[in-house]
Amino acid sequence: MTLRAVLAPLVAGTTWRRGVFLLLGGVLALPYGLLAVTFAQLLADSAIPRPLVYVLLLIAVLIAVVPLLLDGSRALEIAAVRALLGVDLPEPAPGHHGDRETRLRSALWIATHLIVGALVMIALFSALPMALAFIAQQFGIGTELTGREQFGPLDGQDSGWLTLTGVLLLVALGYAVAGLGALAGSMAPVLLGPAQAERIAALEARAARLAERNRLARELHDSVGHALTVATLQAGAAREVLDTDPEFVRRALTAIEDVGRTAMDDLDHVLGLLRENGRDRPVVAPQRTLADLDRLVTDARAAGLTVHAQRAGDPARVPAVVSREGYRIVQEGLTNAARHGHGPVTVRLDLHSDALELELVNAVRHPDRGQRGRGGRGLDGMRERVLLLGGRLTVGPDGDRWLIRARLPYEETT
Repeated sequence: MTLRAVLAPLVAGTTWRRGVFLLLGGVLALPYGLLAVTFAQLLADSAIPRPLVYVLLLIAVLIAVVPLLLDGSRALEIAAVRALLGVDLPEPAPGHHGDRETRLRSALWIATHLIVGALVMIALFSALPMALAFIAQQFGIGTELTGREQFGPLDGQDSGWLTLTGVLLLVALGYAVAGLGALAGSMAPVLLGPAQAERIAALEARAARLAERNRLARELHDSVGHALTVATLQAGAAREVLDTDPEFVRRALTAIEDVGRTAMDDLDHVLGLLRENGRDRPVVAPQRTLADLDRLVTDARAAGLTVHAQRAGDPARVPAVVSREGYRIVQEGLTNAARHGHGPVTVRLDLHSDALELELVNAVRHPDRGQRGRGGRGLDGMRERVLLLGGRLTVGPDGDRWLIRARLPYEETT
């Protein structure tokens, strides 16, 4: 082991930061030390009634213990550990109140931090000035402080030994701070780390964030993908008859404008959701539901797709979440039919008292391959929507046709 490796803990930045962390505990321990001195004087004064002192002592102990058990104290300690000890502790779960085991671990950590910090501060205030005085007298500085004193077997005449003792005190103090800081860093995850309930809460929050991201991705894919498909088909058809049928071109441009506006509204809705965490009252555009199905079918027909729509039941009695997901499934089915299908599309919706049943059927250009095979984000999005609602989905080739059949259960609204 080289000299550089031996001295590395004494000059490392982590040691200094850990020393600051330990001293912070000593600073926080000062009020407790003042209380201890005050009550020691009260107990030593026979003129003060002992029962009164004991009552005040009990109240002071209760007040002193309360901060050790507060969630805020734990959060502050976690912040200090992350900043000064370099330990990557997770933030406490929002809205989660620690259980008894977590509070006790936190209280033990804070109490240990205060005690060790107080000892380090005492050592700095006593050993550090002494070590510097021993070293300084070697250079004729402050000899009046050490010349007439006895330091164990040494006295003011043993300047060489006093200097060596001062250097050893400084080195020992540096290694003590480095060791205590490293020990604190290793113990912090044990005493301040998340409890089982917090880990579960963090996992649930992460799962909720991922689910929300997937939902937003589905919304963008279905809405913008449908709009781009309609706009592309309309633009292609308009280009073919640009010189011979200006009225068709006008209708095509109107359809492109309409689907573009619809896509922009949906995009505003998604952006509103993304900004929701940073705003008190986010502006969110209304989402499409089965009530907008007629317009969806009209847009598909305007894009040149032949659609036969059949509906049985009142969409207003379907819960909003089922109505939204049902609309998106039909939208994705029409988009895929326009991109990959051939011939007319039959859309059938049956709105029962306990479930929404929908079916889309169209011919395919390549029966052996189907419209999108088994993959594709659109089909994956359909499966996720149906799965989240606890429904069933059948999608794939059916002879020379492409079939989408879904059943979304619900409790009927009144």
